[in-house]
Amino acid sequence: MKLSEMRELDAAAFEQEVASRKKELMELRFQGAVGNLDKPHRVTQLRREVAQLLTVQTEKQRSQK
Repeated sequence: MKLSEMRELDAAAFEQEVASRKKELMELRFQGAVGNLDKPHRVTQLRREVAQLLTVQTEKQRSQK
């Protein structure tokens, strides 16, 4: 998801996106612990996306004050 798409999300969709990415990240971490992780780069991508989503969320909160 691009940063511009993230900025267009409303609060409910925002929380859903963050939760789904965190869930997928947790599943990938379990796969990595077991040793059958197919796409190890996906972990890095998900961490970055979660950070970007949270950053955009903070930007929105600060701009509303």
